[in-house]
Amino acid sequence: MLKRLAQDRLRRLASGFPVLVLTGPRQSGKTSLAQATFPEYAYVSLEDLDVRERALADPRGFLAQHNQGVIIDEVQRAPQVLSYLQTQVDRERRMGRYVLTGSENLLLSAHVSQSLAGRAGYLELLPFAYCEIESIMRDRDLAHAVVCGSYPALFDRAVSHTDWLSSYVSSYVERDVRQLSRVADLQQFQRFMKMAAARCGQLLNLNELAHSLGIAQTTARDWLNVLEASYITYRLPPHSANFGKRIVKTPKLYFHDTGLCSHLLGLNDPAQFATHPMRGALFENYLINEYGKYSRNFGRNAQCFFWRDSLGLEVDLLVERNGVLWPIEFKSGATFQSEWLRPLRAWEALVDSRGDASQRGPAMLVSSAPGSYWRANDMIANWRDAVAQLGQDHP
Repeated sequence: MLKRLAQDRLRRLASGFPVLVLTGPRQSGKTSLAQATFPEYAYVSLEDLDVRERALADPRGFLAQHNQGVIIDEVQRAPQVLSYLQTQVDRERRMGRYVLTGSENLLLSAHVSQSLAGRAGYLELLPFAYCEIESIMRDRDLAHAVVCGSYPALFDRAVSHTDWLSSYVSSYVERDVRQLSRVADLQQFQRFMKMAAARCGQLLNLNELAHSLGIAQTTARDWLNVLEASYITYRLPPHSANFGKRIVKTPKLYFHDTGLCSHLLGLNDPAQFATHPMRGALFENYLINEYGKYSRNFGRNAQCFFWRDSLGLEVDLLVERNGVLWPIEFKSGATFQSEWLRPLRAWEALVDSRGDASQRGPAMLVSSAPGSYWRANDMIANWRDAVAQLGQDHP
């Protein structure tokens, strides 16, 4: 098993919380991480119908069988057990005894937030970060990194990314979507996923998305919520604090894995990536994902935004930490152009005009151009150097 960077954080949480909640997309390696971190713990999966029935019929007895530590997989299948778990935790006050995993966003689950408030430490595990598989990725180019994606199964078995992603989409639509929402037309929902992929990296326009499929806007909103709850997509909010009416305040839509997004776009051959019209958006999505994984893996107190003004100038990513904003621009091209720095200069001028220069860090431009170096006050970085560094810059 390749070591996950989140493992140290999971151990740290186990020393301060009686319950650990490990969530993330299906097949992101949650169970493997939990078992590798706590090999002495018992393991049960509520995905198994007979196990789930026993847990629901006798939750006290179910929990009593595992008083030396247990990993309970797919806990969202039997949320009623959590109320009994709360009583057990409050009575015994033993740290790190229960590890709960789920492929639904349990951070948003009312059952978890009500039953385990103050008792649970949370960790979101996404597919591999580049620095976790750097030894493998050195022999693969940007096209393979983006188009194939980062799900662990693609690195531990002899399966093509096309076959695996196709099966992933089918099982996701047929199982998770049915359980998360009352979607009557699963084929229409799958078309919705493809339409969302075609809008990757764009400002989210639910009206337009709904109209293009001939569905109600409320339906589009509900379906997007399903994609977010199951870690398929996410929204990147705009940063607009104190910048007035000139700033766009609509979020942008991204996918947690660019391999899945590429597959939904029909882009399965890395050789086609260089000329694909979504190349820039997918490159941007891939890099923003890496910064999100970094924050989750190490528990960094960082928030991510983008900035865009009414004239269309845009900084792809603003990482805010401890009150300082770090602007990052992504360009998929392999030949540096000074014009690429224009959005960064516009954002800096706006911040400085408000007397907030001390609240911004140095700008970074990440591209496919070879080499990494400082150019005046800007860091010009090759994409591979930028994402590899994220694995080294941690507490």
